[in-house]
Amino acid sequence: MGTHGPAGANGPVGANGPAGANGPVGADRPVGIDTLLEQVRQGYERIGPREAHRAAEAGEALLIDIRYAALRERDGLVPGALVIERNELEWRLDPRGSHRVPEATGHDLRIVVLCDEGYASSLAAESLHRLGLLRATDLTGGFQAWRAAGLPVLHPPVQAPDSQ
Repeated sequence: MGTHGPAGANGPVGANGPAGANGPVGADRPVGIDTLLEQVRQGYERIGPREAHRAAEAGEALLIDIRYAALRERDGLVPGALVIERNELEWRLDPRGSHRVPEATGHDLRIVVLCDEGYASSLAAESLHRLGLLRATDLTGGFQAWRAAGLPVLHPPVQAPDSQ
């Protein structure tokens, strides 16, 4: 044990020692989520709905929808976006990963992550940067901004209740 208590008592300990010593943004001391978002967003330029739509239409960017199923069912889908829920994102987009999607062709891929309102997608884009996907960004305002801009949305078919 030593004078500082058990290993990790002063914070998380990883392969590089305590978090903050080469650890993630904000790991050297606790920060609130608003501060964390501000910090991670300084690492890349976010993209608006119209620019994201244009880039995707031109084949210059891959749109990734990380919203969970209930939101996609309620609000609809972004045409052409690849649906990868947040808990699988890194495994599916790591070009070196054994569980990657066919679209994860290399580290130079431009990825635009979208969530519902543009918060979770910022953290997701920062995580992709750690995998070497340095052109990853997120959609300012998320799906809600996409829809408000009048961009295309696919609505799933409404299923009629079973009649018996």
